[in-house]
Amino acid sequence: MELNFDGVIIGVTTFLIIGLFHPLVIKGEYYFGVKIWWVFLLSGIITGVCALLVADILYSTLLAIWSASSLWSIGELFEQRERVAKGWFPERKEGKLWQKRDDTAKK
Repeated sequence: MELNFDGVIIGVTTFLIIGLFHPLVIKGEYYFGVKIWWVFLLSGIITGVCALLVADILYSTLLAIWSASSLWSIGELFEQRERVAKGWFPERKEGKLWQKRDDTAKK
């Protein structure tokens, strides 16, 4: 009897990809705000197209999962902003990285 590990590999990798995107959304919103939504869009489009072009079913599936997770993260990014506004997550006191800081206010 030959064992087929493709399903297990897909399951474990899906778990890891989702686990990777969770902190990416939280830290991304914390440091950059929702202005990075286009990064997730670009990642989703590129990996989605690659999933269509790759012949191997395992790699194609993993690319499609990465694509779906990237696109789902766009909505989560905007929801994370609402969670921060509700006080469920900390807000960056220094402002987002793309904002200019006013160092004279500290003196």
